[in-house]
Amino acid sequence: MDAFALLIAATLNAGTVLALAGLGLLINERAGILNLGAEGMMLVAAIAGFATAVTTGNDWLAFGAGALAGAALATVFGLMVIWLNTNQVATGLALALFGAGFSAFVGIGYVQGKIGERPRFEIPLLGDLPFVGPALFRQHPMVYIAIALTLAVAWFLYRSRAGLVMRAVGESPESAHALGVPVRAIRLAAVVAGGALCGLAGAYLSVIYTPLWVEGMVAGRGWIALALTTFATWRPARVLLGAYLFGGVTMLQFHLQGQGVQIASQLLSMLPYLATVVVLVLISSNAAWIRANMPASLGKPFHPGG
Repeated sequence: MDAFALLIAATLNAGTVLALAGLGLLINERAGILNLGAEGMMLVAAIAGFATAVTTGNDWLAFGAGALAGAALATVFGLMVIWLNTNQVATGLALALFGAGFSAFVGIGYVQGKIGERPRFEIPLLGDLPFVGPALFRQHPMVYIAIALTLAVAWFLYRSRAGLVMRAVGESPESAHALGVPVRAIRLAAVVAGGALCGLAGAYLSVIYTPLWVEGMVAGRGWIALALTTFATWRPARVLLGAYLFGGVTMLQFHLQGQGVQIASQLLSMLPYLATVVVLVLISSNAAWIRANMPASLGKPFHPGG
């Protein structure tokens, strides 16, 4: 039971990275923007957060630096695809490649860097409960913040006027523009907010989840988060559940190795990506279901008056 409680705790920890990035990409796509640059944004945010943590010793400043780094890259991406009308797929891939190269260059001096000892987090009384205490109530506050952000995004999208307007922009920007909605400004705001959440995910990865800096340490999580939005059919609560599912698959390999299960480590390492491929194949088999849930203008450029 103790081992199972630790597996649950590790699943929540690993899933937080995917949940934050997935929520950011969901906000992008709900506004009609397809951003394939999550991997690059997360890498730049990871080195920004790690460098800040090493320099200041403050986790929250590190999270802020990561969010700013992600938002800055997202702003550049947004200006290019929204105002200059560059291709969203090509620009996103360029952002991913730029982030990988830039973070590797900037992070050279931090490969051997070390963050001070992390404080132990525990919710009073609840953390002392048998099984559920170590499983659920001894997490970093960012784990609970990710859950709160999921609820906030769900409320924003389905209960607020601003969320309704953003979803309208994602469904039919031409109709929204005809009603006087500033489509480009709303899309840019969504892209920047999404970039900030991806940056928060990258900073959490390098400051709390590991904590260290290694070139390419995001290791495909940005692409898994991108697949997660489709898996969740663009709904925040499903993004969170999907993130924990993929997080659990990721941590299962370490759990099985710790239990002495005789399975090749290479096979265990490929489990998260294999699960991603299987899920996407299953979802893609029903094209009508995808069309019914996907924002109608996703990936399509908008030209005011054009």
